[in-house]
Amino acid sequence: MPSTHPNGIAGPFKIGHNHNLEFFEWLRANPPNEVRFAQFMQGYRAGNINWYDPGFYAVKERMLERFDPTISDTLLVDVGGGKGHDLCMFADQYPDHPGKIVLQDQDTVIAEAIKDSRFECSSHDFFTPQPIKNAKAYSLHSILHDWSDANALKILENLKPALRPGYSKVLINEIVLSEEKPTLAATSMDMMMLAHMDARERTDSEFRTLLELAGYRVLDIVSNPGAAESIIEAELA
Repeated sequence: MPSTHPNGIAGPFKIGHNHNLEFFEWLRANPPNEVRFAQFMQGYRAGNINWYDPGFYAVKERMLERFDPTISDTLLVDVGGGKGHDLCMFADQYPDHPGKIVLQDQDTVIAEAIKDSRFECSSHDFFTPQPIKNAKAYSLHSILHDWSDANALKILENLKPALRPGYSKVLINEIVLSEEKPTLAATSMDMMMLAHMDARERTDSEFRTLLELAGYRVLDIVSNPGAAESIIEAELA
């Protein structure tokens, strides 16, 4: 990500490697590691229960049946979606979905994306305004936990102008930390975010506060007993 959006904190990753680059800046400065990170994320997500799987988020009722082609021809934009694992699985689950689905990520990641005619690929930096307007849904999978509150706000604010009020939904697929009994997996990821990103996982109330500050309202937070991550469904306030 651009150096104009630093977290402003020198955490263990920066100190250990003796530099002041944000994690994603460091990846971009070391292209082989950027590709390896995208491959890691693909493997990390493989085999997990996904938000679009049956019994999790109600994709058919909330997305497919409410898609309006007179508003936009785009059903889903996967913002910062890596090599396209989620969209491949989504297309497998819903082969007859209406509208098009689009993968967005940095150009170096898009160059290594899965070649699949079922979705389009587009280079995009989520610290810049979202170019695809009025899609039914914009998904952010494991994005906000990489960033401080200040930078997470910038990501959400750059998405806002693209949203159709009352129609477009933002689907944030993240760990939602329990405030009373967080799991070992969740707290381990929280520590990893602190060490590598100078960031953290967030609780239910922290997500609601963050989204409210960005000008959104939370419609629902959906969890699944078999999944580490929840879906936070939000729209423009």
